Amino acid sequence: MTQKTILNDTHRALGAKMVDFGGWDMPIHYGSQIEEHHQVRRDAGMFDVSHMTVVDLRGARVREFLRHLVANSVDKLKVPGKALYTCMLNPQGGVIDDLIVYYLGEEFFRLVVNAATRAKDLAWIGEQAAAFDVQVAERPDFAMIAVQGPNARARVLGLVDDGDRAAVEQLGRFAAVEAKSVAGVPLFVARTGYTGEDGFEIVLPQDEAVAFWNALLQAGVSPAGLGARDTLRLEAGMNLYGQDMDDAVSPYEAALAWTVALDDGRDFIGRPALEAQKAGGAPRQMIGVVMDDKGVLRHGQKVLTAQGEGEILSGTFSPTLGKAIAFARVPAGEPGQVRVDIRGREIPLRVVKFPFVRDGQPQPGVIA
Repeated sequence: MTQKTILNDTHRALGAKMVDFGGWDMPIHYGSQIEEHHQVRRDAGMFDVSHMTVVDLRGARVREFLRHLVANSVDKLKVPGKALYTCMLNPQGGVIDDLIVYYLGEEFFRLVVNAATRAKDLAWIGEQAAAFDVQVAERPDFAMIAVQGPNARARVLGLVDDGDRAAVEQLGRFAAVEAKSVAGVPLFVARTGYTGEDGFEIVLPQDEAVAFWNALLQAGVSPAGLGARDTLRLEAGMNLYGQDMDDAVSPYEAALAWTVALDDGRDFIGRPALEAQKAGGAPRQMIGVVMDDKGVLRHGQKVLTAQGEGEILSGTFSPTLGKAIAFARVPAGEPGQVRVDIRGREIPLRVVKFPFVRDGQPQPGVIA
């Protein structure tokens, strides 16, 4: 059965085109995906991300548990409120999911995991937590709204209670703080996002989400759908689970080596497989590509390199660049001249470093 967020009726009243997204009825756009994309890059937009799963972990051994569960090191989290992006791996080194860990206290950490992997994630986390006597609690009572763009923080600050405004304003990147809205609603405000722009992801009680969404509308924040969220995150060089990596792909094959901490004495799930891959070299690599010819790069298209065949992972037309961009997974080694097979026609691609766009601007080398 298709699930709905608490904001479903609100999206429909705003004229959203709704689609099935991983079993959820979600807005793809409210009229123009490209306009929503530009709105986030130039001003501020908001996304309903209440389909994401919030999981609270409590217990005396919760840090020890997370040292075992994830590939990045939670020992980097020393100040309450700080966050860490990481992957949760299977014993073969494949990515079960990518997620954010928030450190809220020595006996209290919060995870935000992907919507489409919810059941798998909860089962895996619960299974691993048993040995550490950690309590795992999903929080379906929460909604989540992401407000992103160069003016996003200022718009949100206007809705924060005077007593909490300074703490929210001073919040560093990849950190969170608890606050109240001007209406007295408890907010968990994280300076994180999935667009490459500054902004906040705000967790709040589900029954307060519609009023807060409408307050953001009144403050001049435009709604944006999942279509713009996808083009924004790809321009920003951010992976999408299930498309750019999955449980048969290691972080080294998904350009996520920076999320792996092979710190001494920490035996996390999948570590032996990653150590072997690091020593011997991963067989595949993920690269960024730009197509200067007309057309759109799509998931599953065949890619040809000097080392052999690969495929397009996430691909789209970039509204900021005016060109098709993509991630591709190809054999390891120098790719040489890269081409994509589109309906039997081989079209040249340029290999570029990602992100493709940073702070609203094309990165060096992306525009030919």
